[in-house]
Amino acid sequence: MSTAEQQPDNPAPSTPDALLGPADVRELAAALGVRPTKQKGQNFVIDANTVRRIVRTAEVRPDDVVVEVGPGLGSLTLALLEAADRVVAVEIDDILAAALPATIEARMPAKKDRFALVHSDAMLVTELPGPAPTALVANLPYNVAVPVLLTMLDRFPSIERTLVMVQAEVADRLAAEPGNKVYGVPSVKANWYAHVKRAGAIGRKVFWPAPNVDSGLVSLVRRTEPIRTSATKEEVFAVVDAAFAQRRKTLRAALAGWAGSAAGAEAALVAAGVSPQARGESLTVEEFAAIAEHKPAPERPAL
Repeated sequence: MSTAEQQPDNPAPSTPDALLGPADVRELAAALGVRPTKQKGQNFVIDANTVRRIVRTAEVRPDDVVVEVGPGLGSLTLALLEAADRVVAVEIDDILAAALPATIEARMPAKKDRFALVHSDAMLVTELPGPAPTALVANLPYNVAVPVLLTMLDRFPSIERTLVMVQAEVADRLAAEPGNKVYGVPSVKANWYAHVKRAGAIGRKVFWPAPNVDSGLVSLVRRTEPIRTSATKEEVFAVVDAAFAQRRKTLRAALAGWAGSAAGAEAALVAAGVSPQARGESLTVEEFAAIAEHKPAPERPAL
């Protein structure tokens, strides 16, 4: 069991009713005419101790500018405002986006000027208001968790620390190491940006409605030095995608399309110091980068 799981859920000092409890969440949802939907992957956190635990595990500091994706009714947002300097929330839902500023003003008026809302799809956001974000903390919808996480890390390099709550299966994939049976594209791409680890488990009862799956916390600490390679991120990710598109095949076979031929793939692998008989699930992100550096030049058609 992780340290995060062993920590007691002792509430931090705050206005007694500042955070949202189960009755508050349901009343707010009813007033807005909101019913959580599976289509949007909505499961609202209704436990104040849980959101404070998430903030503690994320190690949010008083000088942090935190970006939150998918704030929903504001349960985690309020807990983040307790601990951070500023919070920028990105919300795609029209009703939830319209209501959140009023919730912040009503429950934490002293922090309303430290809060900003971006009403948009997180996948389309290219800039955020105010100072550059230093942390990302979010309860990510299960159906878009990985692309949203990777997009935010890519577009906002100032984000040093990330803690996301995702489906347990997604958490396992993100934090998996080479050789693990669930190690795959999300694992490698997340490692391109950060050092990744599981940071705890979240029970189903703290959500409304209670999901049919368990949830997990994943911590990502951005690399202080990027992966040393002459290949671009796009070139490395192309190798990763090709390797796992046919993960049961050897890399010589799986990378044949990427390299132009099986022989070309073998030459690139040998040059990178990787066995042509290896499979993608055994390689580190550094090894994928080395393969990308040795992609064969396309053959010129005969005249």
